[in-house]
Amino acid sequence: MADIKYDIVEEIGVLSENAKGWRKEINKISWNGAAPKYDIRDWAPEHEKMGKGVTLTAQEVEQLKEILIHKTGNSNI
Repeated sequence: MADIKYDIVEEIGVLSENAKGWRKEINKISWNGAAPKYDIRDWAPEHEKMGKGVTLTAQEVEQLKEILIHKTGNSNI
């Protein structure tokens, strides 16, 4: 398996943390030198290991926001 290079460009927030200290975070990450994208995944305490996650473009984040507003009726999302 090839090495995956990543650079956490912006730490946006922590969604949750488990008993072992792993945190589900949303960050902007550049993967293998590409333009940064929004990323949601579990991280070990010092970002030395990661779990599987989902990466979204800015357009996909906006679409997700619209879906959540429609589903919840809360426009403050």
